[in-house]
Amino acid sequence: KVTANPGLAIRADARRLRQALANLLDNAVKYTPAGGSVQLAVARMGRHVLFSVHDTGPGISAEDLPHIFDRGYRGRSVGDTPGLGLGLSLVRALVRAQGGNTAASSLPGEGSTLTIRLPALKS
Repeated sequence: KVTANPGLAIRADARRLRQALANLLDNAVKYTPAGGSVQLAVARMGRHVLFSVHDTGPGISAEDLPHIFDRGYRGRSVGDTPGLGLGLSLVRALVRAQGGNTAASSLPGEGSTLTIRLPALKS
């Protein structure tokens, strides 16, 4: 499901933004079991535009959460799910290069929300 407020504008490298969002969506789909859901929401918050990907997967432990954007980090709960722990560090680098930042929130057993925050163009 995708929700977006109309009239949002940012200055960003479209290719890099697509790459970052594709990575967040790919992770959300990868870790959400059958029957779960993945949502992308885009909204303005103050002087920024937020792209939030929420999933109904297993969530991320409080112990792992501060490290998920670190290069090579793989949480303890990923099990046999393939990956190198590079995707979210790439997202963070792509977003920082465009003057933005990343964040994550999660409750184990209830899913996760990963957010990209970029400066909005003045309206």
